[in-house]
Amino acid sequence: MVKKKSKPNNDNVMATNRKARHDYFIEETFEAGIALTGTEIKSVRERRVTLKDGFVSFRNGEAFLQNIHINEYTEGNQFNHDPLRNRKLLLHKKEIRKLSDAVQTKGVTVVPLKMYLKHNFAKVLIGVAKGKHEYDKRHDIKARDQKRQIDRVMKHY
Repeated sequence: MVKKKSKPNNDNVMATNRKARHDYFIEETFEAGIALTGTEIKSVRERRVTLKDGFVSFRNGEAFLQNIHINEYTEGNQFNHDPLRNRKLLLHKKEIRKLSDAVQTKGVTVVPLKMYLKHNFAKVLIGVAKGKHEYDKRHDIKARDQKRQIDRVMKHY
């Protein structure tokens, strides 16, 4: 029997980065594992994560997630973690090489889009992102409002 690929449903999503889709064009996405300590995974399961200012950096052939805030675990003691520490991403070498080559282009960065649990492991959906200009943001808002208005009118027919 073939197993179906499981997509992250809303029950498993621990945090989303809504600001990323507003500020960037997302060109490509990758799923990456994330190396967490014991108290960090407990805080993630309590949905105490902020992805807003996060980005991915590359050093020595490894990818690190930076500026992700995982609150300290409330029941933790002296073994609690630093909320803003850099966390290693678990990716294949080909994927790391592809992402680091993409970042060399001007105006391109790698940002976290979503953190979720998959088979009780924490995963991060990261995207290769290109910055939007102010007029691009206004155009997106205008298109979304027009679509909403059309849907509202079509609902009655």
